[in-house]
Amino acid sequence: STTNAPEDDAPNRYSRPERTVYGRYSRDANSSGSSLPSNSLEKRIEELERELAKERQENARLMKMAQDKEELIGKLKEEIDLLNR
Repeated sequence: STTNAPEDDAPNRYSRPERTVYGRYSRDANSSGSSLPSNSLEKRIEELERELAKERQENARLMKMAQDKEELIGKLKEEIDLLNR
């Protein structure tokens, strides 16, 4: 389950492989004679990397919130059980 994963893992989970993928796309685009100049491709890659970083931060934040809520639900269930006894 992803809700049990430590919050520190979520932002770093994909960082290394994706950077190598970006590098490969950049080299492929340059060698294939793409219609876009390599400079604009590099800018687009940087823009997408920034957007990806923001989305990862948001994802990590939401995962942490979900985990906190799951913990609260567990505590409240325990309290309900105690009150029912």
